[in-house]
Amino acid sequence: MDINSYISAKQNALKKYFSRMNDMQQEAVFTVNGPVLVLAGAGSGKTTVIVNRIANMINFGNAYFDTSREGSDGDIAFLKDYADGKTDDFDTLRDIVAVDPVRPWNILAITFTNKAAGELKERLSAMMGEEALNINASTFHSACVRILRSEIEALGYGRDFTIYDSDDSQRMIKNVMTELDVSEKQLAPKAVLSEISFAKDKMISPADMLADAGQDYRKKMIAKLYAIYQERMKTANALDFDDILVRTVELFEQFPEVLEKYRNRYKYIMVDEYQDTNHVQFRLVSLLSEGHKNLCVVGDDDQSIYKFRGANIENILGFEEQFAGAKVVRLEQNYRSTQTILDAANSVISNNTSRKPKTLWTSGEKGDKVYWYKAVDETDEAQFVADTILERYKETGKYSDNAVLYRMNAQSNSIERMLVKYGIPYRVYGGMRFYDRKEIKDVTSYLAFINNHNDILRFRRIINEPKRGIGDSTLAIIEDISRDLKISPFEVMKNCEEYAPLSKKTSALKSAYTLFEFLTEKSEELPLDEFLDVLLDKTGYLDSLKALENADVKIENVQELRTSMVQYMEQAEEPTLSGFLEEVALYTEADRDDGSDDKVTLMTVHSAKGLEYENVFVVGLDDGIFPSARSFDSEDDMEEERRLAYVAITRAKKRLYLANARQRMLFGQTQHNITSRFMKEIGSELVEKHDNAAAMKQQLESESNTVTEVRSATLQQQLARNKKAAGSAPKEAVTYTAGEKVSHSIFGEGVIVSVKPMASDSMLEIAFDKVGTKKIMANYAKLKKL
Repeated sequence: MDINSYISAKQNALKKYFSRMNDMQQEAVFTVNGPVLVLAGAGSGKTTVIVNRIANMINFGNAYFDTSREGSDGDIAFLKDYADGKTDDFDTLRDIVAVDPVRPWNILAITFTNKAAGELKERLSAMMGEEALNINASTFHSACVRILRSEIEALGYGRDFTIYDSDDSQRMIKNVMTELDVSEKQLAPKAVLSEISFAKDKMISPADMLADAGQDYRKKMIAKLYAIYQERMKTANALDFDDILVRTVELFEQFPEVLEKYRNRYKYIMVDEYQDTNHVQFRLVSLLSEGHKNLCVVGDDDQSIYKFRGANIENILGFEEQFAGAKVVRLEQNYRSTQTILDAANSVISNNTSRKPKTLWTSGEKGDKVYWYKAVDETDEAQFVADTILERYKETGKYSDNAVLYRMNAQSNSIERMLVKYGIPYRVYGGMRFYDRKEIKDVTSYLAFINNHNDILRFRRIINEPKRGIGDSTLAIIEDISRDLKISPFEVMKNCEEYAPLSKKTSALKSAYTLFEFLTEKSEELPLDEFLDVLLDKTGYLDSLKALENADVKIENVQELRTSMVQYMEQAEEPTLSGFLEEVALYTEADRDDGSDDKVTLMTVHSAKGLEYENVFVVGLDDGIFPSARSFDSEDDMEEERRLAYVAITRAKKRLYLANARQRMLFGQTQHNITSRFMKEIGSELVEKHDNAAAMKQQLESESNTVTEVRSATLQQQLARNKKAAGSAPKEAVTYTAGEKVSHSIFGEGVIVSVKPMASDSMLEIAFDKVGTKKIMANYAKLKKL
C-alpha cells in the first residue's frame, strides 16, 4: 500500500467534511499543534473557523498533517468514497483518520464577551452534541474567576471573594480618599481609578508606582491611594475586574505547582480578538501555553481600537517573534459586505504603516457606491439620515436594518431629536446597564453582603435601605472596629453591646443583625428565586420602592432581576448565590442585547465592533471629530483613529452612507471643520457625492444681492433671512384635531389620538392601522387629511 495514497485520500476526505469553508479557513482548522496566528479580516467568518477548529481537534486531532499513520486499501477506498460524497459515515471516518484527538476538557477557548462565549458553546453543541459541554469556553475574567475560586487562598483571600464592578470600585476609592483627606477637586476619583487600572494592566504594584513617581506629588498621592485601596479590597475579601487577571498571573508566577496543574489541564488554548489583549492578558496566555506551545490566537490588527482601555497592538503584530515557529494564516475572503464597501475599507486602512498587509475581497456583488452626503450643518445631516432611513423602511418594512455610528456620544443628540420628530423608533446602544440601576444595585448588594459578611462596601450601601436609624457616624465606627479587630461588620453588629462607641445604637444594630442572620440561614435553605422573594419582603425593600416616584418601573426592574435569577438556575449545573453574583459581576450590556426590537440603532463606533447592519450611516466625518483632534500630534493615535474608521466602514453589508457638515454646533460652540482625511482616502470611483452645503450656498448666492453678504453670514442665518424676505405671502400652517383621519406616506392611514402644542409645532399621537401608535411632529409628518 502506498502511504502517499492514504495521505492524499485522507486529506481529500477531511476537506470534504469541512467543505463549507474556503481554503484558508481549512488551513486554520487543520493546523492543530504549535503556535498559530489567524489574521481574520472583518467579516471573514472567524467564529466559524474557531468552532470548526475545535471540532477538528476533538474528532480528528492532527490527522490532516500527520504522516505516521498508515491505512489499508479498504481505508483508502472508503476515504475516496467519502470525498466523492458516496458515503457520509462520520464514525468510520473518525476511526480511520484520527491522530491524537484532543480531549474536550483540555481545550480553553477565550472570548471577550459572555455573549460571544455563549454563542460559541451553542454552535459547538449543535455541531458536536454533549461532547461540547466539556469544552471550557469563557471570557478571560470568567476563566480566571474559576481558577481563583479553587486556588486564591494561596494569596491570602477567601474563596468566597466578592467581585466589585466600576461603581463599587469608585465608592471604595472615594472612601480611601476621604480617609487620606484628599479632595475630589484635587483628584477626580474616576481619574485615580483609571491610573490604578492602567498600572494593573502593566502589572505595576503600588510600591513600583510610588518608586516611579519621584517628586511628582500627583503620582505619589495616587500611588498611596492605590496601596490603601488594595489593602481595603483585601480586607473586604473583594477583587475588582483588573484584580481578577492580576491575581491569577501572580498565582501562576508565585506557585509553579499551581501553574503546572493548569498547564496540564489546558493543553490547547485559543484566544479570540487577540488584538484587544493587554499586557496582563498576554502574560497570562504566555504562562499557560509555555509548556505545550499549543496556542492559537485569532484577531485582526486592523481592528485594534481599544488602546484607551490598555489594549496593546504589539501583542498581535509581534506574535511571530514572541512565539517561535508560529504559523500565520490570513483570512481575507469577506462574507458580509459588497466589494465596493470592502474597496473603500481597504483604501483607508492601507494608509497605516503599523499593520500586517491584507486585502479583503468577496465573491459576492460589487454593490452600490458609497454615498457621501456633505451637509450644511448637524441638523441637515440628521435630516438626511432620517429621510434615508424612511426610504429604506418603505422598501423593507424594517428599522433594525439601520445603524447610525458616531465618534463620540455627544453626537447622538441631533440625530435623536430628528428621529423623534419623524416618529422613527430607535435605541441608543450603551445606555445605562440594567445592573447599574439603583434598585438593582441595592438588591444585589443585599445578596452580596449575605454571601460575604466581610463586604463592607455593600454593607454600607444597604444597611439603611430602607431607613433603619443607622447613620454615617455609626457606620464609620463599625468600619473602624471591623478593620482594627479584623472581624466582619456582621460580627460587630452581633456583639455591638461590647463596644462603648456603639452603645446608643445597640437596639438598631441588634435588629439589623437578627435580620441578616435570618437571611443568611434562608440563603442556604431556599432556592434562589424563593430566597429573593423572602429578602425583598423581610428587608422591607419592596415596600419602600412602592412609595417612590416611578415605583412601577423600579418594581418591574426588580422582577426582571428575578427573571435573570431563574434563567441562571435553569442553566447552571449547581446554582448558588455566589455563582449568580459572579455571573452578574461579569455581565455586560452587550450580553443582554438580543437585537429583537425593530428599532434603528445609534452607537459609537467603539460599541459597533463585531456587529453588522444592512445600512450603516457614519456621521460627523469632519477632521477634528473623526479623526479626533487629540490624534493630530501622534502618528500612533492617528493610526488608531484610522482603524476605527475601518471598523465603521466594515459594519455595512449592503449600503454605506458617510456624512460630514460644513459647520457643526457641538458642546455649545459652532465649529467649521474640513472634511475628514479618511473620507478623502476613499477612491473617488467608489463614491457618489451629494454636496448639499455647496448647493445651498449656490442657491443663496443667486438669491442674494451680493456675494459678500453671503460670506459674512452663516448658511443658516442666510437661509433664515431669505425665508423672511420671501415671507410676504406666508404659507398657512395646517392644524390638526383629535379624531381626524390622516394618511402618511410611510405608515399608511390612521386616526389622530391627541394633539399637543409644542413651541411652533405640535406633537401628534396617531394610531395607524398597520404599524400601531406613533408620535410625530406635525411639521415633519407630511400628512394628508382624509
